[in-house]
Amino acid sequence: MGSLRRVVFSTVSRILSSNHSPLPSPQSLHRPIWGSLARFYSSDGTAQCLNIDLSNEESKRRLFNRLLYRSKQRGYLELDLILGKWVEAHIHSLDQNGIKSLVHLLDLENPDLWKWLTSQEEPPEAVKVNPVFVAVWQKVTSNLENHAAPGTRAMPGQSWVRGWDDFKKGRDSPIAGNQ
Repeated sequence: MGSLRRVVFSTVSRILSSNHSPLPSPQSLHRPIWGSLARFYSSDGTAQCLNIDLSNEESKRRLFNRLLYRSKQRGYLELDLILGKWVEAHIHSLDQNGIKSLVHLLDLENPDLWKWLTSQEEPPEAVKVNPVFVAVWQKVTSNLENHAAPGTRAMPGQSWVRGWDDFKKGRDSPIAGNQ
């Protein structure tokens, strides 16, 4: 452990003392965090780093394709299906504010968005007022009401802990869920 510490300190001191490769300033390393809720809390309600150009058909097509791809390739299969189908059906009817709301929704983190859409957790106020989130949440809620038995769902505010092998009652079975 001591030798590793010596190697790290000697390397760092060599880098800091060399004149031919200065370290970048902390300001140049700053990148905006796309998944944060900071843009929801802006005073004027606009996203500073969002450039929406709906002036011609080519830029509109590119923007729509980019948003459709982002909605279908999130990494959560459930969200890919829910958001992808909703965006595919509604993106051409959204105005500039609707597009901004969609981008804000797509910037949210997958676990949080899934819990908010399925009512496992209460979304923050800034997300509740997003019209795209409200429309998607209403669609998810109506689908759950129409197609899922109440016994298979968690109570509002409760996380989904049931697993595929809940009813397996053997010697080596888990107590709950698919542990």
